[in-house]
Amino acid sequence: MAIRVLRQHGVAFIPHLYDWEPPGGTAASAAALAVDEHEVVKTLIFEDGGRAPLCILMHGDREVSAKNLARALTTKQVAPCTPEVADRHSGYQVGGTSPFGLRRAMPIYLERTIAALPRLFINGGARGFLVELSAADLVRVLAPTLVDVAT
Repeated sequence: MAIRVLRQHGVAFIPHLYDWEPPGGTAASAAALAVDEHEVVKTLIFEDGGRAPLCILMHGDREVSAKNLARALTTKQVAPCTPEVADRHSGYQVGGTSPFGLRRAMPIYLERTIAALPRLFINGGARGFLVELSAADLVRVLAPTLVDVAT
């Protein structure tokens, strides 16, 4: 689905395959592609206090502060989903979650500094598959809410 969405929106991207091995993660993918982990963007699925899903995009070398995210959303709490719940919400397998073509419509939040990157690497919808694209295209297609929630 992710590639279909990118093509529908006329996004120029470069596909990158690498050998994914558990536990995976952005450090492993950055090393496999010989790129800075800061340019690798992870897609995380959280739930708010009412169990409504939301997607947060964060630099690979940073963590999401749930407290700061809850504050930004003006809600009492948010928490990362378990892998099984994240899979159900997103339609992707954890380790291969892309913000493009999510199964369920959900709000998407983007760490503000990602929007300033000239290029980024983000999951293309499968484990061991990243796509390289401009941050401007990511913002154009997803229309995310920019937040400052990195720790």
